[in-house]
Amino acid sequence: MSKGYLENEAFGEVMVFFRDMMRGDVKPNRYSLPEVLKACCKMLALREGEELHCLSVKNGFKSSVYCGTILIELYSGCGCLAWGYRVFAEMIVRNVVVWTTMINCYAANGDLYSARSLFDLAPERDIVLWNRMITAYMDSGDMLEARKLFDTMPVHDLMSFNVLLNGYANNGDVLECCRLFNSMKDRNIFTWNALIRGYLRNGCFTDVFDTFKRMLAEAHIQPNDATIVFVLTACSRLASLDFGKWMHIYAENNGYKANVYVCNALMEMYAKCGCVESAISVFRNMPQKDMISWNTIINVLAVHGHGAEALHLFSEMKATGRKPDGITFVGVLNACSHMGLVKDGLHHFHSMKTEYSVEPRIEHYGCVVDLLARRGLLDQAMKFLQDMPIKPDVVIWTTLLAASRVHKKLELAELCLQKLIDLDPENPANYVTLSNVYGEAQKWKDLARLKVALNGMGLKKQPGCSSIETEDGVLEFYAFDERHPKRSEIYEAIRGLTIAMTLQACGRDDETLEFMLETEINSST
Repeated sequence: MSKGYLENEAFGEVMVFFRDMMRGDVKPNRYSLPEVLKACCKMLALREGEELHCLSVKNGFKSSVYCGTILIELYSGCGCLAWGYRVFAEMIVRNVVVWTTMINCYAANGDLYSARSLFDLAPERDIVLWNRMITAYMDSGDMLEARKLFDTMPVHDLMSFNVLLNGYANNGDVLECCRLFNSMKDRNIFTWNALIRGYLRNGCFTDVFDTFKRMLAEAHIQPNDATIVFVLTACSRLASLDFGKWMHIYAENNGYKANVYVCNALMEMYAKCGCVESAISVFRNMPQKDMISWNTIINVLAVHGHGAEALHLFSEMKATGRKPDGITFVGVLNACSHMGLVKDGLHHFHSMKTEYSVEPRIEHYGCVVDLLARRGLLDQAMKFLQDMPIKPDVVIWTTLLAASRVHKKLELAELCLQKLIDLDPENPANYVTLSNVYGEAQKWKDLARLKVALNGMGLKKQPGCSSIETEDGVLEFYAFDERHPKRSEIYEAIRGLTIAMTLQACGRDDETLEFMLETEINSST
């Protein structure tokens, strides 16, 4: 009975069932005691765990490896590492699982010195123990020590290589990650996913596409849902709609049409590419939806100006019995902001805590400031900002600065800039916004003073980067970019388009337009 409760994560019911068993004078055995100890471990119930510890000693289970291992995990999870080690030290029989558990507890609590000391003392080390110690170094960012330990392993299996591969990927060393991948003779889907994920985490989105294509061409391995989600995320970052559509078809043809994780990634991809209707279609066709599904579609609709639809879906979500979380309310507040629904937005904000026990975070306060600022209620926005229990961040002050420009509030704009300088002094975009405010208000002396100050600090605004999808893949470029090998032909085409648009605006006929374009092209060659 207790095993069934445990498998269904009904940990409280396990405890109740065990108490009823004890009241019925039924003694615990080597099967029932570990199950209730597991429930305590999952619930981090320290007091009940201590009582069970005493009970296990009284009933002759002190030497039980299984009970001892769970007790170590329990005490460690509750922050009582010393008690966990005491259980470990008092155990008569300690197999490799017990050693691994104790080392894992030290590593999970950040005590790498104790973890390594125990590792060096372990009489037996299996592949799991080696990998756990290597992972501990990787989690702390010490890839040098992780690699050194990896090189001393007596036997390397595929799992060991995958562990190290993930370590390089997670710590941003894409070059070493790629080098290790290419040196591996055997690879499975987790190997390919580690490399793809490494490229994704470090912003190498085109390499994600190239690696995925290489996997399909070279390896007889079927991509799993994680692979598809990684590639779709890269499509989202690059707004690569064509490849994203191809991935959609590929996912459906390979049995992932109803996969919740893939569908959530598809919604985000279509949204980032501006195809809101396609995102809605994916959502509506999902047989099962999790909280991420609802949050994704609500935020997608809110950001793209479909506030009414976002609020309707919010009501639909609540009707299904799902409880909104903080991410849901970001979308709801954004929807109210875009629609100018100040009263409704404030109601939803206050309902977070009163109705749903969701503590507002800095992003929710930022949404309310944006809601008030968009409607020109700058005094109310400032009062709300001053009453916030959280210190305003750069985003909030930037929102107010932009609103000050729209409503020509010079004093507020200057206050916002001063706050932004304190928080983010190296960002020239703040000075640019204030210079626009001065220019539109014809405050030429203040504008000149600001530009002199900006030049004196040596700050330059970073150029924006755009991307375009071609037959050769996705290409990124900046303004006045000179890196492309066909830059002459590109700029020639831009000149031709500029002339064509200018003449079209002047009302020239098609024959004149064609003649002048040919003249320009011939003169440039």
